[in-house]
Parts: sequence; structure tokens; C-alpha cells
Amino acid sequence: MPAGGYSLRTTVIESLLTAKRPDVPLRVVLRNTAAVILPLGIGLATGYPAVGIGIAAGALDTMFSDQPGPYRQRMWQLFLASLAAGLASLLGFLIGDQLLPMLIATAAFGFFGGLLVVFGVDIARVGMTSMILLVVTAASPTSLIGALSGAGLIFAGGLLLALFSVAAWPLQRYRPERHALAAVYRGLSGLARQQAHDDADVPALTDAMTTLQHTLLGRHHAHGRAMEAFCVLLELAERIRLELTAMAELRANPTVHAMFRSDAARVLAAIADALEEGESPQQAERALQTLQASENALLGRNGSSESLATHIHALSGQLAAAVRNANWAGSRGEWRASAAETPLPTALRGDSAWSTLRANLTPHSVAFRHAVRSAVCLSAALLIARKLGLPHGYWLPMTAAIVLRPDFAATFNFGFLRVVGTVLGLILTTALLHISPHEPWAHLALMAVLCMAFRYLATAHYGIAVAALTGTVVILLSFEGVNPSDAVIDRVINTAMGSGMALLAYVLWPTWERSRARAALADMLDAYAGYLHALSRTDRRDSHREARTAARTARSNAQASLDRMRTEPATPPHLLDLANALFANGNRLARTAMTLEALIDDHDPLPEPTEIGAFVENAATALHTIAIALRDSQSPNALPDLRALQRSLTSLLAMAEDRRAAGLLDRISDRLVDNVNTLAHIVGRGERQKTAATA
Repeated sequence: MPAGGYSLRTTVIESLLTAKRPDVPLRVVLRNTAAVILPLGIGLATGYPAVGIGIAAGALDTMFSDQPGPYRQRMWQLFLASLAAGLASLLGFLIGDQLLPMLIATAAFGFFGGLLVVFGVDIARVGMTSMILLVVTAASPTSLIGALSGAGLIFAGGLLLALFSVAAWPLQRYRPERHALAAVYRGLSGLARQQAHDDADVPALTDAMTTLQHTLLGRHHAHGRAMEAFCVLLELAERIRLELTAMAELRANPTVHAMFRSDAARVLAAIADALEEGESPQQAERALQTLQASENALLGRNGSSESLATHIHALSGQLAAAVRNANWAGSRGEWRASAAETPLPTALRGDSAWSTLRANLTPHSVAFRHAVRSAVCLSAALLIARKLGLPHGYWLPMTAAIVLRPDFAATFNFGFLRVVGTVLGLILTTALLHISPHEPWAHLALMAVLCMAFRYLATAHYGIAVAALTGTVVILLSFEGVNPSDAVIDRVINTAMGSGMALLAYVLWPTWERSRARAALADMLDAYAGYLHALSRTDRRDSHREARTAARTARSNAQASLDRMRTEPATPPHLLDLANALFANGNRLARTAMTLEALIDDHDPLPEPTEIGAFVENAATALHTIAIALRDSQSPNALPDLRALQRSLTSLLAMAEDRRAAGLLDRISDRLVDNVNTLAHIVGRGERQKTAATA
């Protein structure tokens, strides 16, 4: 996306050509496909194809609720998706031939299904699944007995997929937790190998650490003595990340730095391997012995490495603790740990569902506006399809339900790729069915291949995935007697109209990210101020982790807001420049704060702790003032003179007995002043640019 503004041509080209690396494990692809294909094959073999089709349809519709996470969480999400699919299908079968009740139902399902975005992507899929099945089953209204049978089969299909998803639960109870930890420790290994970094980049493993905390400490986390070891490893991962960041910030003695980080990377990689396999970390123990020997040799032989000594000793101890706990973090070991399970930080702890929904029942809420758009668009699409008597008209509201998203960029991208993918899928399926043997088992095998392609590529390239999905659905319907070559043009037209209606609904009542970007960035600066405030109380170290987590969450939200704003048309260039500059310099501040936290933890006591606490508190106050000015579209005024305070602190530190710690604190305080003053300058400059642009 060009920095200067929005380009439709560039957006279209990027949508077609941009693909991400597929992130769906092969075992997930295979078990999801099996849940669709096996009941269909059994139904065909036993002479009950309708039963097989119903169960396969239920599994296909709930497929994307099979997401990574603890088994409890996965089971709960799949059950909700299956239940929503069954209830929506039952209602569609019962009232599908009554226009007014159907319009009321689509409005209700559209609103409440759209409102579920407040709970995240996984729960939002449940709402979308219910909308789709409501309009699809409404095309085949039937009696009460038929409706109960059809809805029951769809519900059973979802439960079958859930059974396949959690089949390994009794045998590998902690596998999701081990794999989540392994992903973070492998990421730490990569961070250790990274000798240099760009200060403007997001601190490493931001999203991975948040995901790990949800997995280990979230609402549906596992229970048992093993969780104690997992939680210790989570805490150690946070500490190791801080130490690696602090070492990189010091930029002291590149030779010693590089050699020790290389040894640390091997230990971390071996821990990740042991966690993935659930085995004893014997390789990690050998790598740790090598690291400890290097630690003694490097620090004993080279005096110039003294500035790194504290962090190296701390990191060595943390790695040793991680190796010990990795030996306990699996179902084959003894469950012993030195720390009890820690609570999920407030920043990641959700309120009750009803409180969250009530808080979003306002036109100012993004979720509420999306819910209203979904209700109106779904009902309007159904009304148009019925009034015009469109053949296969259920494709129109179905497409609208799938395409309409809470933000413009996703709605446009999904709509465009939906049309392209549908056309390609119909052409591809027609060709494949023409050249393949005209036998049910050949068609079933072809459907399995297309289903696997859809599940594997859905997060990599939506257009290609839709092509595979279209083929899957066409072949599935062919077992019900629908000729695959019939109504190709009708389906393309309905898909194009549904995508167009979704985009029109967004344009008529938009929620442009540019109106909310300042608030997201201000929240990020406020969270950084809270982090600094926690660090100013050097004796209250228990509060540091929660404040750091809150800052990480706010930074992720600001990054998402900035990404959405970049893809919107008519975003003012001065606002985009302001957001980019604030985010990049905010990352620099985050690294400085993380380095300070590592130093606080590694030195007990700190030199001049009262004066350091007062200085950091003043920096937090200044940052909070900058956040208020940004939120109110004003220039920050009445900021503390941080540079003068830093010079006074430097004078005091010069007299400290611990000269090494004093020198590190002097450098960190200098960087902190520069970070905060730069953010104040960026906000003030942004207001001047906004005034000039308006004039």
C-alpha cells in the first residue's frame, strides 16, 4: 500500500497476489476432512445418502471452529458452533417458506451474530455459521419431523468434527499447552540468534506471548499438577525475553555478546524440541553445560565484558531453571514445580459475557455498528432474492453473511476474492468432473482433495480457498441430485450481488478506522505510562508483569488499528504519518522500559532507588499527559523537564558504590528521556500538520 494514500488498483493487485504461509497443521486438515468425507461415504455405501449429506454439511460448516488451544476450549467452541448450526437449521427448515418470519429471523441472527465479534474471531465464526445455515436451510422448508431430523444431522456433524478434534485428549492431555510453550521457546531461540534489531520494530514475540498466556491461564485452561511447571516456564519465558532485549540494548562487547547468545539459542531450541516431543530435555542439559562453561570462560577471561556480566549471569540462571522445568512439563514426567499457578493478568482477563455485550450496545461501538449492518444486509439480501425469484437465491444472503466484516479492508478483500474464487471454483470443478470417472467414489475422492485444499489454504489465500470450497459444495450438492453444470451463472451472479451488498452496507454506514486511530494510539501510550508507573515502584515487582502485559495488549491493538487504517480510502496523509511515527517510537520506548525492568530484577538493591523511582514516575506522568493531548487533538503542554531531572539523577549516580549498575541506569534514563520527548514532539508536530492541512 503506497504511503501517500489509498489506491484501488494496488489493493486489487495485492489481494490477488499476496499469500501468507499456511499455518494449519496437516493433522488438522486430515481430521477435518475425515469428518466431512467419512459420513458421506458411509451414507452412500449404506443407501442413506441424505443422512451422510446432512452430517457432512454440519461438519463442513463448523470446520473453522477447530482452532488451536487447550482441549477444553476447543471442545467448548465446537459445541457452541454445532449448537448454533443446529438451531439455525431448525428455524430455517421450519419457517423458510414464510417471508415475514424469515426477515425477522435474519435480522435477529444478523444482529446477534454480528455482535459476537466483541468476543474475538473464534466466537464470531459461530455467529457467521448460524447466519449461513439459517438462509441455506430456508431454501428447503419442511415439516416439523423433517426439520428436527435435518437439524439433528447438522448438529451431529458438528459434534463428529469435535470428537475428531479432541480424540487425543485422554492420550495427550497437555499437548496443546506443550506446543504453545514450544512455539514461544523456539521464538526465543530465534531472538537469541538475532544479533541486532531495529528499535522501531515491535518487541519480539508480542503475539506469541499473549497467545501462550491465554492457553495456559485462560478461562478453559487445563488443570493438574503439570500446569504448575507450565506456568513456571511461562514466567521464565517472560524473564528470558526481557534479558535478551536488555542485552541487545546495551550494545556492549559484541564478541562476548554474540558468543553467549549463540549458546543460549541452542539451549532454547533444545527446550522447544523437548516440549514438542514431551520428552526429557537431555539435549538441552548438554547445551546448558556448554553455555555455563562459556559463561565462566568468557567472563573470567575478558574484563571488557563486565557491562554484560549481570545480564549474562541472570540469563544463565533462567535457562537452567527452564531446563529443569522442561523435564517436568509433560505427561511422562513427575509434576513438581516451585511456583503455584499464577492468575491471568487483568489485561487479558475477560469480564462476564453479559457485561461485555451490554457495554457494546451503543452506536459508538464497532461491534454494534457491525451487528446492525449484518442484520440489515442479511435481511435485505433475503428479501431481494425472494422478491426477484432468483434461482439458487440463498447464495445471495449467504455470501453477504460471509463477506461483511467489521472493517472496510476485510470486507472489500473478502468480497473481491469471494467472486474471483467462486468463478474459478465453478470452472475448475466443471473441468475436473468432466475428466474424472462418472462414479460416486471418484467424485467423493475429488471432494476430499478439494476439502483439504480449502482447509489448508483458507488463511493463506482466501481466493484460492474459495475456489476449492466452491468445488466441495458443488460436489456435495451433486450427491443430492443437483446437476453440477446447472445454475453456474446463477451462482456467480448471486455471489457478486452478495459481495456488492456487503460492501455497500459498509459504505452507507461506515466505521472508518481513522476516526478511532488516535484513541488506540493514546491507549497504547497510556499503557506504556502505566508500565513506567509500575517500574517506578522498584520494591513492588509483582506488579511489573501485569503492567507489561497490559502494554503488550495495547500495542497489539494499536498495530491492528494502524494496519486497518492503511487499507482504507481517503485516510489523511498527516494522520497516517502521525500513527506510523508514534507506533515506531512507542516500540523504542517499550524496549527501554523492558531493559529497565530487567535491570531492576537483576540488581537488589538498586543505587539511589528513591530518586530513580521519582524520575521514572515523572516520565510516566509526562507520557500520560502526551496520551491525553493525542486523544484530545491538542499539543502536549506543561510537561516535566525530564532532561533536567535526568542530569540531576546522573550526578547522584556518579557517587554510587555499584558503578556498573549506576552506569547502566544512566544510559537507560538518558534513552527514556529521549523516547518521551520524541513522542511529545511527534504529537505536537502532528497537530501542526493537521492544522496546516485543514487550512
